[in-house]
Amino acid sequence: MKVANASVDIKTAARVAVVNVTAECRKALSQAGIGRGLAVLTVPHTTCGLCVNEDEPGLRHDLEQLASHLVDLVRPQEGFHHDRVDDNARAHLTSVLLGHSMTVPVENKALSLGTWQSLFLIEIDGPRTRRLDMIFLGE
Repeated sequence: MKVANASVDIKTAARVAVVNVTAECRKALSQAGIGRGLAVLTVPHTTCGLCVNEDEPGLRHDLEQLASHLVDLVRPQEGFHHDRVDDNARAHLTSVLLGHSMTVPVENKALSLGTWQSLFLIEIDGPRTRRLDMIFLGE
């Protein structure tokens, strides 16, 4: 089994942003030389997440709205306790729901994604520079 690691910095431009990282992942995979296996993607941050979805402008906007308001339904009357620390409890709680990692199959030296699937980093506490770590396992 072959193992290859890669990282890329992703700059986000807004407090909440949806950034397509598919091209960066494909480039890293091509350099890794894995033909069949798995790509494990992670972000080592507590206020952003990863997801798979369609790359369509309206949907990206909808994802930004979702990330902005996802935890509003559970907001306690007294507010979030973490907001007393650095006023970003919503970002931390939303990232828990999104998740910080994903695994994508690799077949024929390519990410095995559906026709409309793309990989996204969702920023919830930006703008910032985020690190996307990739581990490729296979043959």
